Amino acid sequence: MNKPLLALALVFGIATVASVQAQTPAAASPAPAINDAQIAHIAYTAGVIDIAAAKQALQKSHNKDVRAFAEEMARDHAAVNEQALALVKKLGVTPQDNPTSQSLSKNAAAELKTLAALKGSAFDKAYVDNEVAYHKAVNGALRSTLIPSAQNAELKSLLETGLKLFQSHQAHAEHLAQSLN
Repeated sequence: MNKPLLALALVFGIATVASVQAQTPAAASPAPAINDAQIAHIAYTAGVIDIAAAKQALQKSHNKDVRAFAEEMARDHAAVNEQALALVKKLGVTPQDNPTSQSLSKNAAAELKTLAALKGSAFDKAYVDNEVAYHKAVNGALRSTLIPSAQNAELKSLLETGLKLFQSHQAHAEHLAQSLN
């Protein structure tokens, strides 16, 4: 899947969970709101996806700037996921798989396959462009759906901290993308 489609799938998948109720006719039963267990799973899945992409970049890229960025992505997303796992354990919450998480994983697998076929500067550019699109989508979903929907204050705080970090990732990816053009 190419980067715009992956970003759209991410935004659509997360936004759909929150907006189905608003689009449901009054006579139909409303869709359940997204809960903290689902939010935790979505956020964790998004991190796992970016770690996998970073690992692929570290295997394929020879560009020192791309590799440094990939190392940052792997390190930072692993750290946030560790914090998330510690929090759900502390709260006694089991992250709940859901259609959004499943869609994210499916789309990411397709994108990794697409990137695997690329080499050299074509890979570097496609990887970084995907990171720009992915961080825009994740940051938008955090702002518009995940953070507002989180009920637990500690989960909400972790998501807000993650958003700040991921906004810096987006800016770094955008800068790197410009340098690769």
